[in-house]
Amino acid sequence: TKDKAKSKSTISNQTLSHISYRISQAALMQPKTMVSKVALVTLVFCMATSANAFSINSDRRTFMNKITSATTAAVGIASTAAVAPALAGPEILNTENGVKYAVTKPSEKGAYPQAGDIVAIEYTGYLVNGQIFDATHGEGKKNALLFKIGSTAVIPGLNDVVANMRVGQKVQAIIPPTMAFGDEGICLENGECLIKPGSTLVYDVLLKKTSIPPP
Repeated sequence: TKDKAKSKSTISNQTLSHISYRISQAALMQPKTMVSKVALVTLVFCMATSANAFSINSDRRTFMNKITSATTAAVGIASTAAVAPALAGPEILNTENGVKYAVTKPSEKGAYPQAGDIVAIEYTGYLVNGQIFDATHGEGKKNALLFKIGSTAVIPGLNDVVANMRVGQKVQAIIPPTMAFGDEGICLENGECLIKPGSTLVYDVLLKKTSIPPP
């Protein structure tokens, strides 16, 4: 009787090892992402737990139920891990003067403008509520705005973020009031304001080109 019980236990463990091996091999065929690694580790852990819990009195149905539960748990964890990268937002960068920005269109080979260079940009300016207050594609506007880096032709925050961009790059910048229109804003004599005092502004900016100014 002991020999038969030992034989049944040995066969069950061999079957378990075989299935564990086949699952792990299938997982290893997938790209070595964090998701596949998490799924594989979870499966192996669950299979080992099933092996310890599998007694000589367990039948095939009980064994398969344990395997199904282990696989379902692994798939659930893998699915959860797969969602995380998709929800990740762009990296938020900061200039030395406190302007936060995120690159929405990268440019690996474009040149950085130098102080005194003439740059051409396209932009759209928003209030924090999403209302557009200015844009290069607005009525009566040309396709690009030209200005010298470091000049007072634009607000300091726009100067600051463009100086940190590559040609061909597009960013979205959050410009604090101190780097925009400050405590004055842009208001008419009757008190009506296009940009209220103390407003934080949002700019979508595309740096089209940069060039050395003529002598």
